[in-house]
Amino acid sequence: MRNWMSVVWVAAFVTISIRAAEEAELAAVKAADDERVAATLAADKGRLEAVFSDELRYAHSSGNVDTKASYVESMTSGKLKYQAIEYKERNFTFPERHIALMTARVRMKTTSGTGETDSLFSVLAVWREEKGKWRFLAWQSCKLAAGAQ
Repeated sequence: MRNWMSVVWVAAFVTISIRAAEEAELAAVKAADDERVAATLAADKGRLEAVFSDELRYAHSSGNVDTKASYVESMTSGKLKYQAIEYKERNFTFPERHIALMTARVRMKTTSGTGETDSLFSVLAVWREEKGKWRFLAWQSCKLAAGAQ
């Protein structure tokens, strides 16, 4: 009977430990995404470069794809200005160690050379833990029809 109880206690401890680690990982990647949003709104070069992976690929809903260098340059030069980034929903999954997938619906207001936009997007973002920090690795967005919630 004692061996059985020991097994139950160990299993409970392991389950609690795993959940605590998952919650800490989720909190860390959410904080990294919050920092990405704040740095984007501020067009802060240092903060953007710190949160973006060197291998970043940012696929806009237009089909244009930016690298880390080109995306940072477009924001810091004023070619692309974000006035608002507001999540309607944001979910994370961890398919593999050091990788987080974020799916979201997000309203973004921007100004660029083609004018102003205020649109709702469905997005898939990839985060990768690099040297102990979560870095923004990839983004793909799809503009949703007007009136979509």
